[in-house]
Amino acid sequence: MSEIPGDLKFQKSHEWVRVEQDGTVTVGISDHAQSALGDLVYVELPEVGSEVAAHAGVAVVESVKAASDIYAPVSGKVIAVNDALSDKPETINEDAYGDGWIFKLEISDKAELDDLLGPDEYAELAENDDH
Repeated sequence: MSEIPGDLKFQKSHEWVRVEQDGTVTVGISDHAQSALGDLVYVELPEVGSEVAAHAGVAVVESVKAASDIYAPVSGKVIAVNDALSDKPETINEDAYGDGWIFKLEISDKAELDDLLGPDEYAELAENDDH
């Protein structure tokens, strides 16, 4: 498993969140999750402008093995989606914590970030997930 960036927070369902300097959040799936899914072949992105609730299904990633829902780690309004994934979903496999981001949110309740796992807690969860 690749190194987990220290500035991320995680949901137990393997989504990550990076809080940007402007207060928005970028969301993607962990390297562990993309590895478990295998080669991604399709990403269904949320609608820009849609309101999402924490833990609600927002997007879908499909691999040669399975389809998996992507859940919003926090509540907010979708302000951007990674359109590049429509043509190149495998970007998530190649760079899960960078160019493979899925969507960005204007967060509505910053306190929800406190409910997420830190990098070390997530690494432990992912490690136990493998056994």
